[in-house]
Parts: sequence; structure tokens; C-alpha cells
Amino acid sequence: MTTMDLRDNFTDLSWATNYVMKMAVDEYQTERNWTRLAYQYWELVEDLIADPRAKNLPFMDNPLPTIGMIYAYLAWVLVVGPTYMRDRKPMQLTNTLFYYNLFQVALSAYMFYEHLMAGWARGYSWTCEPVDFSDGPLSRRMFNLCYVYYLSKLSEFADTIFFVLRKKKSQISWLHLYHHSLTPIEAWILTKFLAGGNATLPNIINNFVHTLMYFYYLLSSMGPRYQKYLWWKKYMTEVQIAQFIICIAHAINALMTDCAFPRFITYLLLLNASIFFVMFMNFYVENYRKAKAKVVKSAPELEKNNNTLDDLIERRDAKKVQ
Repeated sequence: MTTMDLRDNFTDLSWATNYVMKMAVDEYQTERNWTRLAYQYWELVEDLIADPRAKNLPFMDNPLPTIGMIYAYLAWVLVVGPTYMRDRKPMQLTNTLFYYNLFQVALSAYMFYEHLMAGWARGYSWTCEPVDFSDGPLSRRMFNLCYVYYLSKLSEFADTIFFVLRKKKSQISWLHLYHHSLTPIEAWILTKFLAGGNATLPNIINNFVHTLMYFYYLLSSMGPRYQKYLWWKKYMTEVQIAQFIICIAHAINALMTDCAFPRFITYLLLLNASIFFVMFMNFYVENYRKAKAKVVKSAPELEKNNNTLDDLIERRDAKKVQ
């Protein structure tokens, strides 16, 4: 089976994996050289499975630059940044936050539109869509979009950097760090190997959610007079949870219907969506259900001030994002 045959019949990922593993093991048994083994393994993966259109794009040749940027990001937000800000006052960054969030709203909305025009409104099946490795107009448009999506995940490192500079430590949760560390690798794999098909469904939903999310952050960066428009944060979290339920159902359907899409990748998509679902549900319960139960104890004060429980929780959330 040639490289092109394999790429055209990419659903046979197990064949490719077994072939690559056998060649890599043979190489190691011959020379006992770990460096050579790693190089040989990557060379085979590159030749057999990788999308040739990604070869010459910045950061796409191999995963090391992306992994390096993730490590640098974690080092800065966990060690370097907090150390730098320890004896300094929080930065306001009012204008910076406004233009950054405005940029992310526009970028997310653009990517949502492009996902529709490159496939999901142009004949993509919502139940099973294989990867199109041809270089036709729509396939190329989807590939270019996947690369833009990858770059957008690198740009979102700024979310956490701003939290550090503003000393908003409570915003830097494990969920936040897990999400921002994992998604660049996911987007790199998508662009390198699977630029289209089922793998892009989580992306189009994510773009829709991020358009809402960064619009919320945009309003919150515009000062106290806009706080009254921030009542819908809880519902935004519910939309994020719904996103992962849809992705879980989509992956299960692909596995049950023998969809012509790599089963190994489908299992990874299912696992990833399940992990995020659990983490976001935990966040939702901790921040809304348990918080509401605690606020119940203040019922007399609430009644005195003519407030509701949701009013108090929303006011607390508004203060957090400032």
C-alpha cells in the first residue's frame, strides 16, 4: 500500500500504526539508538499519515515548537509571572483588554462562519463526515481554517497572562490551565493529520461558544456601567456544558455506525469531550449550585435589600471579571 493509498483510505489507521511500530522496532533492534528510533518513527508518521499541505507552514513540521510554547506558557503563568508581580500592584490593562477581547470576538465569529462555508453548510454530514485529503477549493478552505484555528489557540495564552498581570489568581483554575495547555496540541494534530471531517465539529461549536464568551469579557472590560448586562454568565457555562454533550453524542454515534473516520481519533475525541464535561460540570456545581446554597443563609438580608439569590451571585461574578 502506497502513501497516497493510505491517505485516501485513512480509516485504516490501525494498519498504519502497526506498520510504523514494526519499522521503528526493527530500527531499534538493529542499532539500539533511541535518537535514531525517534527520528525514524517520526519520519514514517510524516510520510504515511501527515497532510502534505501542512509540511511548510510555521510550527507544523513537528510538534516540538508547540510543546515548547506550552511549557513556556505554563512556566510563565505558574512561576515567572507571579514572581514578577509579587511586589507590584495589579495592572489595569483597560484598553488592552478591550481590544484583545474585541479581536477574539471577531476572530471566533470569522472562524464560525468559515466552518459553515468550508463544509458544515456545504454538504458536510452531521452524523458522519470522513476527512477530505484532496486539494479542492472547499478542502483547501477547511485546511486553511484549521491552521487559523491552531494559531488562535496560541493567541489565547494571553487570557492567562492578563490574569497574572492583574493578579486575578482565582481565575487561574486547573480547568483553565488544562484547557489552554491541551487545545494547542489538539489543534496541531488536527491541522497536521485531520484537517476536515468529523474532527472539525467540536471546533465550530467551540467558535460559537467563544464568540459569546469573549463578548462577555468585552462587556466586562468596559467598566461598571456595563455590569448590568453581565447577568448571563451562568447560561454561558451551561452552553459550554451542552457543547461537550453534543460532542460526546457525535463521537458515540460515529463509533456505533461504523463511520468512515479513524476510530482511534474518535475514541480520543470522546475521551477529551468526556473529561471537559466532567470538569465543567464540577465548575458549574462549585460556582453556582453550592454558591447559591451558601447565599440562602443570607435570605433575611436579601429580603431587606430587595435582592434575589441570583442578583447576589451575578454581582459576585461581575466583580471577579473586572
